[in-house]
Amino acid sequence: MADLRCDLAGIRSPNPFWLASAPPTDKEYNVRRALEAGWGGVVWKTLGEDPPVVNVSSRYGAIGFEGRRMSGLNNIELISDRPLATNLTEIKAVKRDYPDRAIIVSLMVPCEEDRWKAILPLVEETGADGLELNFGCPHGMSERNMGAAVGQVPEYVEMVTRWVKQNTRMPVIVKLTPNVTNIVVPGQAARRGGADAVSLINTIQSVTGVNLDLMAPEPTVDGKGTHGGYCGPAVKPVALRMIGDIARDPTMGGIPISGIGGISNWRDAAEFLAMGSTSLQVCTAAMHYGFRIVEDMISGLSNWMDEKGYARISEVTGRAVPNYVPWNQLNMKFRTIAAIDQDLCIKCGLCHIACEDTSHQSIAKLRVDGARRYEVIEDECVGCNLCALVCPVSGCIEMKPQPTDGVLTWPDHPANPLRRAVEDAQ
Repeated sequence: MADLRCDLAGIRSPNPFWLASAPPTDKEYNVRRALEAGWGGVVWKTLGEDPPVVNVSSRYGAIGFEGRRMSGLNNIELISDRPLATNLTEIKAVKRDYPDRAIIVSLMVPCEEDRWKAILPLVEETGADGLELNFGCPHGMSERNMGAAVGQVPEYVEMVTRWVKQNTRMPVIVKLTPNVTNIVVPGQAARRGGADAVSLINTIQSVTGVNLDLMAPEPTVDGKGTHGGYCGPAVKPVALRMIGDIARDPTMGGIPISGIGGISNWRDAAEFLAMGSTSLQVCTAAMHYGFRIVEDMISGLSNWMDEKGYARISEVTGRAVPNYVPWNQLNMKFRTIAAIDQDLCIKCGLCHIACEDTSHQSIAKLRVDGARRYEVIEDECVGCNLCALVCPVSGCIEMKPQPTDGVLTWPDHPANPLRRAVEDAQ
């Protein structure tokens, strides 16, 4: 069987599936049950200074899609609201009893060196395996000049990371906020500060809905609402893009990545690994389905790796990164044409409607022996994939690659005005 053991910057675990810093990891009771279920590690819910923060009620909002509940989850919960000493005592006990599991402590304190220096030895004494610096929380804490308020300023990311690295023996993971225009910039800052790894993405600033009776954003707190942090399956595309951006950037030097953002099953896990992740952090899926979801994730990933011939996690990590390129490196000579399998077609017409109304009018609606029939007009098809995406029958519409005579990218394309300008100058 595939070897799922994971090593992220010296932090080892029997599999790459870690619970992310969030409500599922806020106390010893939860964490023990999670580790018994098979999770490879946990990132303890973010610790701060005493007195602990005060949370509000309610805290969660969600978006469902086509019958799937919690496609996107929004939360306005803050960091741990339990005393620091209580958390530290529990972390020490868990690490003692589960020495093979990765126990990482998430930290957030005000942006002052002495306050970081004060909390670090307290965490080291627990025997935890590493630290995750929470520079991502987009609500509540950012208004106190912590969380995303730090993560959005590269100079602060570098400065605090350096403070921590200079004052601890523990591996340091920097958790990046997605609430920036270019994730590589704070990533580079974390690396300059000495980060051993980065984790991403944290939650995205959001308002998931409005209560039209109370006329307030949800979740509502005594008739009022605020923006929160968006997570769950809906953020997966954003996470994959940002992880890929970090993984392919040459200035990041192949820094280890702990991938976060909508991982719900083994396929998600494999995709995050392929885009550059080494470990995988999960939150919403566990909150939705419970801790035992990890069993399916482990068996599914292991079976897929066996099928593909991957012996260990490192053989999957980053495998798709060389093929994740800027748009101007795509082959503009490559072309696909849709092909409809008439034996599978149920004559619903969705492909025709989508193409006729919103695309390139390349699917004809015909009558053959009195029955509806849809056929591709190949000369008009641009290979956009829309018909295949809207078709409700798996495999009915296939995008077939056409013969090509080489590679032509945008920098060399005759229609590129910059290329023409260079030629004119010569």
